[in-house]
Amino acid sequence: MYMIIHGRVFYLSLFLLFVSLTTAQENLLTIEQIWSGEFQAERLEAIRSMQNSKEYTIIDIDYKNQSSALKKFSYLDDQVQEILVETNPEKNIPFFTSYSFSKDETKVLLASEVEPIYRRSQRATYHVYDLPEQSIKIVSNKKIQAPLLSPGGNRVAYVYERNLYIKNLISNDVTQITDDGDHQTINGITDWVYEEEFGFVRAFDWSPDGKQIVFLRFDESNVPIYSMDFYYDGLYPLQYTFRYPKAGQYNSIVSAHLYDLESFNTLNIEFPDPDLEYIPRLKFDQWNKKIYFQTLNRHQNHLKLWAYNSEKKALKLVLEEKDKAYVSIQDQLMVLKDGRFLWTSERDGFNHIYHYQENGKLINQITKGSWDVTSLLKYNTKTKEVYYQSVEASTIGRAIYSIGLLGDSKRLLSAKKGTNGATFNVDGDYFIHSYSDSQNPPEYQLVRSKDAQVIRKLLDNQELVEKLNKYNLPNKEFQTVQINGNNLNSYLIKPIDFDPLKKYPVLVYQYSGPGSQQVSDRWINTNDLWHLLLTQKDYVIACIDPRGTGYKGSDFKKSTYLNLVKYETEDQISFGKYLSNLSFVDSERIGIWGWSFGGHVSSQSILLGNDVFSLAIAVAPVTNWRYYDTIYTERFMRTPQENPQGYDQNAPITHVKKLKGHYLIIHGSGDDNVHLQNTMQMIRALIDADKQFEMALYPDRNHGIYGGNTRNHLYTKMTQFIQENL
Repeated sequence: MYMIIHGRVFYLSLFLLFVSLTTAQENLLTIEQIWSGEFQAERLEAIRSMQNSKEYTIIDIDYKNQSSALKKFSYLDDQVQEILVETNPEKNIPFFTSYSFSKDETKVLLASEVEPIYRRSQRATYHVYDLPEQSIKIVSNKKIQAPLLSPGGNRVAYVYERNLYIKNLISNDVTQITDDGDHQTINGITDWVYEEEFGFVRAFDWSPDGKQIVFLRFDESNVPIYSMDFYYDGLYPLQYTFRYPKAGQYNSIVSAHLYDLESFNTLNIEFPDPDLEYIPRLKFDQWNKKIYFQTLNRHQNHLKLWAYNSEKKALKLVLEEKDKAYVSIQDQLMVLKDGRFLWTSERDGFNHIYHYQENGKLINQITKGSWDVTSLLKYNTKTKEVYYQSVEASTIGRAIYSIGLLGDSKRLLSAKKGTNGATFNVDGDYFIHSYSDSQNPPEYQLVRSKDAQVIRKLLDNQELVEKLNKYNLPNKEFQTVQINGNNLNSYLIKPIDFDPLKKYPVLVYQYSGPGSQQVSDRWINTNDLWHLLLTQKDYVIACIDPRGTGYKGSDFKKSTYLNLVKYETEDQISFGKYLSNLSFVDSERIGIWGWSFGGHVSSQSILLGNDVFSLAIAVAPVTNWRYYDTIYTERFMRTPQENPQGYDQNAPITHVKKLKGHYLIIHGSGDDNVHLQNTMQMIRALIDADKQFEMALYPDRNHGIYGGNTRNHLYTKMTQFIQENL
C-alpha cells in the first residue's frame, strides 16, 4: 500500500515538473515585448512638494490617449485633493508632459508638442495656467527653449533662436534682452558640450524678487564645426552642422551677465581668474541677492566657488577645490537662510558633506567614513538635521540617513536593503520614499522623517510582479571578485534550469565609464530584460564594475586618470579569465558587449584579450579619444597635445591587427554625441589590417539608436550574432 501511494506521488511530481517546464517554455520573453513597454514599471512622475509642506503634486500622463492631469495630494491622505489642471481641448488646455510652478504657486508652466534637440535640450510650445483664475495663456506662438516663471508668476523668461526674452503675462508685452544670438553666439542656454558634459541647458536664473536675471553667453566663433548628413526620404540628404569642440580644440568663450528689469541695463560680471575656462554652474540664492558661480580651469582640477552680491556689484571668492586629477562637478550646494551653506567634496578621499560660514570658512565636516555620499537631499530648519543618501551600508545599494549639523545623532531612515531614494516636503517633516532592488520593482510610500514611520503606501507595481512571475525568470547573483588587487563588484545571471555539470557560454555586459555603476541592487532595466531573454537561450550573463567606476572613493574612481580604458580593459580581461576557470563556463565561448564607453571597452577587450574573448559587440563606441569632446575627454586624459601616448595606446584603432574573434560594430548615422566618424575610422583600420567584421548602421538615429522599429531590429541583430558565434 505504501509503495503504491509513493509511486503515485512520484509520478504526480514528474507530471507537475513536466507541466512547469512546459509552461515556462511557453512563456518565453520576446524582444518585441521588451521594447513595447509591456514590462515597464510604473513610477510617480515629477513629484513636487507644495510650499505649504502639507501637499504634493504629480503628473499623470496617458500617452495612448494624449491626455494629462496635474494632481494634488495631501501627505496624510491617499485621496486626490484636487486636479489642478488637465487636458481639455475645449478650454485650449493641451496634452502636456512636464510642468513647473512659479514660487508663489499661482501659475504653472506646461510643456506640450515637445521637439527634442540633443540629449537634454528641446523646443516646445509652452502655456501658463493661472490657477486662481483657471485661465490659460500661450507664452509664444513659436516653439521656445528653457522657459522659467518669475518668482511672482507675472513674467516668464525664455530663449528663442539663441536670444533671451521676457514676456509680461499681465500686459503681454515681450522684452528682448539680447540681440546678438546667431550661429556663433548663444544667450541663456548652453552650447552642445556644456549640455552633454555639465548636464544642464538653461543658463539663466531669476533673482528672488524677480527684478534681475543672471545669464551666460557663449561665444562659439572659434569652435570647429562638425557636420553629418540626414537622409530622411528626400532626393538629396540634408547636411546638419553644429559646433563641437573635440579634445585639444577651442572651446566657447563663456561670460556671465546680469540684466536689470527696471533700468533695462545689462552688466558684465568679470572674474579675476586668468585660468577660467568653464562656468559649469550658476544660481541665485533664494534667501538674498547673491549669485553663486562655480568656475573651472581647462584641466578641471581647480574649482572655485564665487558669490556675487547683485546689489553691491561685488564678487567674492568663497572656496576652492583642488585635485591632482580632476574635481567632480556636482549640484550639492545648499544655501541656508542665514547665509551659511552645505557643500559636498571628495577632499578626504570620499564624497562627504561640509558645513561653511557665509564667507567660506569651514565650520565642520558633517559626514565621515570610507564611503561616498551620493546625494545631499534636504536640511530641516526645525530639527537642524541634514538628510542625505549614501552607499555606507553597501556600495551596490543606496540608503537614506539623517544627521545633525555637528555630525551627531545619525539615523537610518530607510529600512530595506537595495536602492532607496527620498523626495522631502518643504519643511522636511515627511518624504516620499522610493525603493527597489534587483527582485522587486519600484514601490513608493510616505514616511515621517522624525521616526522613519511609514504612513501609507503610494504605489507598489504588484501587477508587474505577477506578470513577470509567469516567465519564471532568474535573479542576479551578486558577488565581490578579487581582480588585479581590487575587490570588484560583479553579478552573474544563470539560466533558470541551470545545471552545474554543463558548460555554458558567457556574455559579459559592462559600461565601465568613470564614476558609473552597472552592478547595482536596483530594479531591472530593458538591457537586463534582454539579458534574461538570453538566459532562456542557455547563456550565462556576467557583469563587473572595474577600476574607475563609482562609489568606492576618489582614489578608486580616479585611478584611470591619463589612461582612460587601460585599467578598465585589464580588469575586464582578468574577469574573463576568472570566468573561464569556473567549472560551468565554456572557456572558448566568452563574449563581451557594451554601448558608448562600454563599446570602447568591449572593442579594446577583444583586441588585447584575444585569448579570452571570442566575441565582442560595440554599440556607438568611441574608438579614439581624439574624436571625443573637450570637457569629458580632457577631464580624464588632458589634451592630446599633453598626453599623446595616453590617447593612442588606449585607442582600439591602434590595436586592430590583434583581432581574432567575431566583432560586430553598430552605430547611428545621426549620432551627435559619439560621432559616426569613430566607427568609420575603426572600419578603415580593420580593412587595412585585413580583419573581417560585421557592422550595422541605423540611418539618422542618434546615440540612443531608437525610434520606430529600430530597437527591435537592433536587439534582434545582436541576438542573432550571439547565437551564431558564441
